[in-house]
Amino acid sequence: MKADMKTAIDRDESIAIMEPLQIRDSSSHRPALIELALELAAKSAGFRSSLPDGVVMALAELVRAMNCYYSNLIEGHDTHPVDIERAMREDYSNEPRKRDLQQEARAHVLVQTWIDNNGLTGRAASLQGICEIHKRFGELLPDDLLWVEHPESGESVQVIPGELRSRDVQVGHHIPISAGAVPRFLKRFEQVYGRLQKAETIVSAAAAHHRLLWIHPFVDGNGRVARLMSYAMLQDALDTGGIWSIARGLARQDATYKRLLVGCDQPRQGDTDGRGSRSEKALAEFTTFFLQTCIDQISFMEQLVQPGRLQARIQRWADEESRIGNLPPKAGNLLDAILYRGELPRSQVPSIVETGDRQARRIVATLQDAGVITSASTRAPLRIAFPASLAGQWMPGLFPEA
Repeated sequence: MKADMKTAIDRDESIAIMEPLQIRDSSSHRPALIELALELAAKSAGFRSSLPDGVVMALAELVRAMNCYYSNLIEGHDTHPVDIERAMREDYSNEPRKRDLQQEARAHVLVQTWIDNNGLTGRAASLQGICEIHKRFGELLPDDLLWVEHPESGESVQVIPGELRSRDVQVGHHIPISAGAVPRFLKRFEQVYGRLQKAETIVSAAAAHHRLLWIHPFVDGNGRVARLMSYAMLQDALDTGGIWSIARGLARQDATYKRLLVGCDQPRQGDTDGRGSRSEKALAEFTTFFLQTCIDQISFMEQLVQPGRLQARIQRWADEESRIGNLPPKAGNLLDAILYRGELPRSQVPSIVETGDRQARRIVATLQDAGVITSASTRAPLRIAFPASLAGQWMPGLFPEA
């Protein structure tokens, strides 16, 4: 095994071979894409505003695990959200390969948390931002996952977190630009995608997603970086609250996702197919798929957390847990109050569960031990939590059973 110390060679490819980077204003495809972008913006805003802040915070934590699970699944790594949740507590498997994948998942969640906390605001499509995503992710990985095998020579090449590749590569049938040309192409990438207004960012996020994969700036990790970059771009443009993610939709339509990405690699198909070197029609088809998948995922999440249905599922769980002695009586009442209000001052717990302070504290402690409520401190208000281990009962269909 050796570090990749080759000097990157620039073969002087023209920036024009990456065009178009956006769907033209005059394109026949654009009106339908604008309609989808407006629908996505309205649907995302409506969903975010329909939930109490405490529920948004809890849901965002679960969505990070979900996003990580499905993004890794696209890469062929199946680390269930329950194992991801354990990794976040540094509770790792004794099996080396499973432990490595848990650490990989933990890295993904921590990078997304950084994005959710505005760590990448305004920089998602910049060279610096793209490299920082890769660097933060890679620095959290175990050493075993920072080596890749060169497909032709068979040698092991080290992945340096945050560093652009220094050798030429081939990805399936696609031969990306020469390694030395990567900085030039990323400069153009940033010029276009890094200066967009919010409305145009929504329309162009899919194009940026493909073009970054087409450039293939890193030795490894390009898919995850592209999906995290797209996530950050949409968060900037839509203020999603982190409560939905496209990754689930992409993974569930993996063959279509990858087929449309390959389609975007194709050259322009005649005079009616835009003005750039690449097919505008293919880019518009991928953009349509991307935006519709976002809309579909918001609809799915809306249905999943529809207040009456979510409340009923949680109450059924609490009733059963109380019946078998795992929860004290009235625990379900407290969960219901926290869910409805978003957060609850501790001083109100005794009146809700109709007990004295001592029994009220016992109920709180039991629910905290079960992982279904949380608090910033011993005196801070109580908030709902959505543990991955209960997602099958509370939010069926979010991801497969463990």
